[in-house]
Amino acid sequence: MLEIEIKIRIDDLADIKEKILSQGATLANERHSHDDTFYDWPTLELRRKHHALRVRKINKKIFLTFKGPEQKSRKFKIREEYETEVKNEKHLRKILKSLGLQPVFQYSKFRTVFRKKRLTICLDETPIGDFLELEGQQSEIVKFADTLNFSKKDFIKLDYVQLIQRKKGS
Repeated sequence: MLEIEIKIRIDDLADIKEKILSQGATLANERHSHDDTFYDWPTLELRRKHHALRVRKINKKIFLTFKGPEQKSRKFKIREEYETEVKNEKHLRKILKSLGLQPVFQYSKFRTVFRKKRLTICLDETPIGDFLELEGQQSEIVKFADTLNFSKKDFIKLDYVQLIQRKKGS
């Protein structure tokens, strides 16, 4: 599957939420927590190849996600993404450890999810501030961002790991 997304830094969650709903989007998931742990080998081979392997915990559900390297795009983050739900977190972590993978980065956020047709709209509350994340087709992302008075110059291609690391200066 191909993931196409952007982020936009926001100042007022309540205001943006109201604007999202006024544009015909519907609430898909109430505010909930995401606990993300990224895995790599001690050699950081995944990082060197610009891949990511993530275990995400959403309430009691566990998801394993692989992300490939970014494709060329000036304004959009585009990459292959494969995700599956895992029934046994303990066994998953044992499998990863047995393969020599270890946790290399962790963070938590709160997310509220909206949908408008095929566009996924997320409000993310992260350790480094609040963001609007739009995922879908490029034209739909640009059109919806425009309705919220954002332009391509507001688009952020970086993922949260990169944003958090930049904030920490690492």
